[in-house]
Amino acid sequence: MTPPKNSKIAVIGGGLAGLSAACALADAGMQVTLFERRPYLGGRASSYEHPGTNETVDNCQHVLLGCCTNLIDFYRRLGVGDKIQWFDTLNFIEPGGRLSRLGPSFLPAPFHSTPSFMRAKFLSISDKDAIARGLLALMPSLPSETEETFLDWLQRHGQTPRAIQRFWEPVLVSALNESLDRMSVHYAAQVFRESFLKSAAAGKMGVPSVPLSELYGVAGGYIRKRGGEVLLRSSIEALESTPEGLQLVAAGEVIPFDYAVSAVPFDVLAKLLAGQAPDGLPEKLRRFETSPITGIHFWFDRKVTDLPHAVLLDRTIQWMFNKSALQGTGSRKQEAGSYLELVVSSSKTLVEKSKQEILDLALTELKEFFPTIGEAKVLKSTVIKEIKATYSALPMSDEYRPQSATAWPRFFLAGDWTATGWPATMEGAVRSGYKAADAILGSHSNLKDDLPATGLMRIFG
Repeated sequence: MTPPKNSKIAVIGGGLAGLSAACALADAGMQVTLFERRPYLGGRASSYEHPGTNETVDNCQHVLLGCCTNLIDFYRRLGVGDKIQWFDTLNFIEPGGRLSRLGPSFLPAPFHSTPSFMRAKFLSISDKDAIARGLLALMPSLPSETEETFLDWLQRHGQTPRAIQRFWEPVLVSALNESLDRMSVHYAAQVFRESFLKSAAAGKMGVPSVPLSELYGVAGGYIRKRGGEVLLRSSIEALESTPEGLQLVAAGEVIPFDYAVSAVPFDVLAKLLAGQAPDGLPEKLRRFETSPITGIHFWFDRKVTDLPHAVLLDRTIQWMFNKSALQGTGSRKQEAGSYLELVVSSSKTLVEKSKQEILDLALTELKEFFPTIGEAKVLKSTVIKEIKATYSALPMSDEYRPQSATAWPRFFLAGDWTATGWPATMEGAVRSGYKAADAILGSHSNLKDDLPATGLMRIFG
């Protein structure tokens, strides 16, 4: 049943899950109040002025793909779609600097990237043959979830060590933020089917051209314009289900709501619920594990590369994003130099290392890919660790990912860790927010369909 217009709905958490739910509910005429404990919106997809550098930095580089239909819809809703730069080509660089590019051609899906794949220098003929056979096995449908890890699946399907290290691993560790030997076969396969095989449009990579808080901060104005309220630096201390709705405690004040959406991480939700919770939810929350991401930032006194982004092979650092090229530059001093962000996903080996150890390691490795850095001076640098960046997409993890609706009839869940059908991505977060809004509204008007297959992939769907 659709709730009455102007029903009072609390959304707890101002990350992408909470923002997408709040915007969808505000559009439907609901009276939304969003609570966010930080002084800014965006959650893990945010930026701030770093005190050690006096520079605006993203907490971690976030990218999207053309197959992210709900995230793209969210950008359209907010009017920030023009703040995303799209790239058809992925750059793969080997130590020593040799560059290979993978991109689409005139051929129909799933063969649209075949010409560039065959020209790629970072893989041998035997590697390419193994990869082709692996992709062929993924074409008909997604494998069912089992206890098998994706590394076991790759080895069972005859993948060479270099094919695993240089092709499967760079893509999947970045996408799922987990190591191959702990990764769900189902979600690993989904990444390749949705982004590499179904269409050329699905594999386009989008990178924000502005700091993340500038991208998502406009959501606050969007909610307020539709009669909602956005409360920053406001934490929910407790919540209780009542026959009429829910009661939330914020700053010692008890506030009644008709409905509530929790869009906080699973560990935060477990603390918030304390001893009382919907049936079965605490047990599910206890089963989740997390995986870290590390962002490494360098400001140099000169330009060190013309590439906007690149996959870095065979080393600890995995991606380079040329923020000077992607976001433009500010002062003249910056314009003469360059700002690079390096990303290490599933960065378990870096968690215990000091900032200086990580910077020294990253700079040493970076020089192997871009020799001109040896002549450059580091003006500033910093490291940002997200220790609990995402939930781990382990085999059989769908068993404990909860749905939007709970045993409390007026309490709903959102978050990339909920049962979205996608792994822990920005797309998964927005899907969860739209699902929660649709569950409250009794509709299917917000959640968007997957990008359709094209070419020969239409045979498989």
